[in-house]
Amino acid sequence: MKRTALTQKLLVLGVDGMDPRVSQKFLKEGKMPNLKKLIERGSAREDLRQIGAIPTITPPCWTTLATGAYPGTHGITCYWRQSPESLDAVVYNMDSRNCSAEQVWNITSAADLKTLVWHWPGSSWPPTSHSENLSVVDGTQPGSVNMGIAQLDWEKVIVASPEIEEVRYAPRVDKPAGVGCIITDLEGTLDDEVDDEMMELWWGDTARQGGEIRTYVMDDDDTEVVIGSKVAYDIVNSPLKEAKGWKNAPEGAKDFTIITSGGVMRRPALILKNEAGEYDRVAIYKNKKADEPIVILEKDKMVTGIIDDVTKKDVTKPACRSMKILELDPQGTKVRLWISNALDISNDQLWHQKSLYKDIVENVGHVPPVSLIGGEDDELVREIFEPSWAIYNKWQADSLNYCINEKKYDVIFSHLHNVDCAGHQLWHLAKTLQPWDYTDEKIYQEFIEKFYIQTDDYIGEFLHLLDEGWTVLLVSDHGLIVGENVPPILGEYGGLNTKVMEELGYTVLKKDKDGNSTREVDWEKTRAVQIRSNYIYINLKGRDKYGIVDPKDKYDLEEQIISDLYNYRDDRTGKRVVGICLRNKDAVLIGTHGPECGDLFFSIEEKYNRLHGDSLSTSEGYFDTSVSPIFVAAGSGIKSGFTTERIIRQVDVAPSVSVLLGLRFPEQCEGAPIYQIFSEDI
Repeated sequence: MKRTALTQKLLVLGVDGMDPRVSQKFLKEGKMPNLKKLIERGSAREDLRQIGAIPTITPPCWTTLATGAYPGTHGITCYWRQSPESLDAVVYNMDSRNCSAEQVWNITSAADLKTLVWHWPGSSWPPTSHSENLSVVDGTQPGSVNMGIAQLDWEKVIVASPEIEEVRYAPRVDKPAGVGCIITDLEGTLDDEVDDEMMELWWGDTARQGGEIRTYVMDDDDTEVVIGSKVAYDIVNSPLKEAKGWKNAPEGAKDFTIITSGGVMRRPALILKNEAGEYDRVAIYKNKKADEPIVILEKDKMVTGIIDDVTKKDVTKPACRSMKILELDPQGTKVRLWISNALDISNDQLWHQKSLYKDIVENVGHVPPVSLIGGEDDELVREIFEPSWAIYNKWQADSLNYCINEKKYDVIFSHLHNVDCAGHQLWHLAKTLQPWDYTDEKIYQEFIEKFYIQTDDYIGEFLHLLDEGWTVLLVSDHGLIVGENVPPILGEYGGLNTKVMEELGYTVLKKDKDGNSTREVDWEKTRAVQIRSNYIYINLKGRDKYGIVDPKDKYDLEEQIISDLYNYRDDRTGKRVVGICLRNKDAVLIGTHGPECGDLFFSIEEKYNRLHGDSLSTSEGYFDTSVSPIFVAAGSGIKSGFTTERIIRQVDVAPSVSVLLGLRFPEQCEGAPIYQIFSEDI
């Protein structure tokens, strides 16, 4: 059936983690003027909300937005995929070949619309269409473009002072308060091999190669918010002394040493005086005989696009970094410097077509690294983490506008991860809770505001399209809550959650000689396990490797587990912590059914959620936050200044894209067009 297109140009502006409830808060305070303009020129619900797919995790929700199908149908049912071999392990999941539903961009490209899919996590890479009209950039992880494939070296803080006697290097030090200090206890870490395990697990090749990942979440210290808010960085201590042996050291300059590449490469640096005789700049050189520095850094200014050689596993490649002076004493007694992770500038592996990468680099610039450190150290959040994302946002906006203006794309599906990345590091600190009562919630509430303001700036980069015949859809996968309480060990999406299931007697861990639980399941005694965000699996005979539950007893055991979960109480508050619990056959009601989902689906009760992944999308939290995703539409084919009462669901976005462009729906689509907001009847 042919339809008349309501627009010829369409941009899906995806912002991971953008919450309509907290957006409204900042809108009312006048802090998001560009979002206000988008709403005034388009259509949305009064609460700006859509109903998100379940589970409320990045890959399932973005895949639902792209296919119009629920997770039980498209098969991307959590951040990780359940291992087919083991009930206590997961495997990599952000692979389009795991998606069993048609993506709408395959339809647009087949219809001779030049289509770009930009860093859309979960179902875009590798490309699933051979159309010459389809371009795809990354999508193998949610962080930033190329982060998972091109990272060569980790972030580091350099501290130089006359008090330091020799150059010392400590890899991946977890010292939230150490950034301002001279570290005196480095001996135990010197010459250690850099531990890249976690970096490779979450962002690198290890996960993508398909092996099992086995993570046991046994207590609060194993949870993502605790680990993520204390991300380690390399520390370099260096003497700061009179410059000697230099070819062109200015008068009065002092030198120090920077160590990179896992400890194998050194770069000499100078602090320089201004005309008033105060030290205010840092110059970094390849060596002391170099005529020109690699970069000159000024105080209070982050610089990106710095190209230098980096060695990893005995291979040296040119890489892009960002850098910033954290502290420089005008009298020259101390300098602190941050250096970002390093991205291989030659790596175009996740760009289709590869020529697009070359065009972006030549016309916009190299992919700027984003910081992943900060968390509980508010100085690093303020000086490094937030500004690095502001730089990245501008680069991405410029890249997309270049693709629109110069490469003449007709349809773009884009994803930005700034809010979600910040949420996983910072949001839990925006309410004073006992494990983090040494932090100031007001400071972290201000950080939430800053990330929404920078997102508003990003939205503003595309408002010109409304005057150029484009349709713009602003969407997100989920929001992020500031938790009301410390959640129970249940629903952590990264692995096997043991504590509650142990207490209830369904999961049994092997014990050490002192009677303490180890990180190994006793399968001969374990009847059920809880793994990934919302799933419980029965250890079933004939299906699972170590199954002990007779299939005829499965239904009754599920009933017992459901009852026990509803009766389970948080030991800190005495209140129920499980919201809903359904058998797989009943979970079809909410789209979490089928072979890629567990035997039971559950959600955590409101006020006991962690950020988003264990929640229903209607959950709300402290500081006017929620798990709901946002939806606003404006431009050609959309009513202007219109508020709808229609309940909008994520499954409705793909068919709405199809109607706007006059195309068929994706084959497995389960949603319906949001026809109430269209400027013409359909």
